[in-house]
Amino acid sequence: MPDNQPNHHWKTLDRDLGRIATLEQATQYVARPMVGMGLSVLFVGIVGIAAAVLIGGSTNTAIIVAAAVFGAYMALNIGANDVANNMGPAVGAKALTMGGAIVIAAICESAGALLAGGDVVSTISKGIIAPESVSTTEVFIWAMMAALISSALWVNLATWVGAPVSTTHSVVGGVMGAGIAAAGFSAVNWPNMGAIAASWVISPVLGGAIAAAFLAFIKAFIIYQPDKLAAARRWVPVLMGIMAGTFATYLALKGLKKIISVDSGTALLVGLIVGVAVVLISRPYIARKSAGLENRNKSLKVLFGLPLVFSAALLSFAHGANDVANAVGPLAAIVHAAEFGEFAGVVNIPNWVMIIGAFGISFGLIFFGPKLIRMVGSQITKLNPMRAFCVALSAAITVIIASWLGLPVSSTHIAVGAVFGVGFFREWHAERRARKSSSARAPAVRIAAEERRRRKLVRRSHFLTIVAAWVITVPAAALMSGLIYLALHAIFV
Repeated sequence: MPDNQPNHHWKTLDRDLGRIATLEQATQYVARPMVGMGLSVLFVGIVGIAAAVLIGGSTNTAIIVAAAVFGAYMALNIGANDVANNMGPAVGAKALTMGGAIVIAAICESAGALLAGGDVVSTISKGIIAPESVSTTEVFIWAMMAALISSALWVNLATWVGAPVSTTHSVVGGVMGAGIAAAGFSAVNWPNMGAIAASWVISPVLGGAIAAAFLAFIKAFIIYQPDKLAAARRWVPVLMGIMAGTFATYLALKGLKKIISVDSGTALLVGLIVGVAVVLISRPYIARKSAGLENRNKSLKVLFGLPLVFSAALLSFAHGANDVANAVGPLAAIVHAAEFGEFAGVVNIPNWVMIIGAFGISFGLIFFGPKLIRMVGSQITKLNPMRAFCVALSAAITVIIASWLGLPVSSTHIAVGAVFGVGFFREWHAERRARKSSSARAPAVRIAAEERRRRKLVRRSHFLTIVAAWVITVPAAALMSGLIYLALHAIFV
């Protein structure tokens, strides 16, 4: 007994240390959101102080500081929600770790916002309300403040629920609701609102269809070929060229306004030249990368890894260049109206406003982004590098098509719609192959309805939650904005 006693003590100590380690891990897990929340509050406070110092002692300093604080809060929410659409597929496909995705997205979003963000933004959200319908500058300021607060609150709520929503549509709803509360229903440009409502359906369906078409192409011409690697050496460089050409066209059209302005024809020519160059450059890379690999699907995932990382980075840069300006539009409008005593449909965005947007998005992504990244990347449908590449390519192509058609689409709707498109195509393709294999055997295998539902490759609960969030984004943001405006008007006007 005495000889065994030390061993007994050591075992007890091991168990106690194990419990302590588990407790520490649990404490860190619970405390992590609190750390993010604390640092977010610190960031918002620093923005408020910096805005007060920058503006000085003007009569409207308090209004501008309040707008800057809510603008920072809005930017944090964009980082927590919107950026997941660009990085989610790459993380879900295991081409990027969560940490790597956050670092790349933070750098590319900030670079897109600061280097290629538009000089001019339509602060009335693409003509949602007419500036002349607003009676005074003071009413306009409080309407834009209400739009900013309501859109930020709605995106925050959607992130907490776990639904990727459009921040642009949230701003549109906020501006519309505040405009109705301030000037009545006649102030709203209803044809433009009808176009936005149509984009709720058109953009995700178009994104899903294009993603499914590319996945069908990859399956037919690469995955189901007898020599998969030979097919990959032939077609992967072509797909990389299409991706590079598409992004070059997209960035030339939409993302490089501050550096150079080009027309559609020139942008297409730039995209064609870049696409051909990438095809020629990537052929030896793919040949070298595929050397020694086995002729199976797992080898193909290696070949799509690097293109997927580049596509995710370029999507983030393009998002920063375009969507950040829309998100800080109400803040820019408030600053312009407060400084000059007038309001207009189009104003310049001050550099310090873009810096708030860029840094806020980065911090929001770092503190709160992983939740939505996991949702988009792995909880809707299972993604591998080939499927995730189709999602990224579809997102860029769909945005270009929508721009040519003049549709005010959402990058969120397109990217998530592409994920759904890939998932639903996988379901259709799996059932088709099952029917073919069962028809070749006798008797045919009959599967119970419950089992068929269990085998679905797209999680229906997430699908319904996301679609419902999309449908109610504009009306919910509008209702919140109208109520907030009425409260602000009653208190300050």
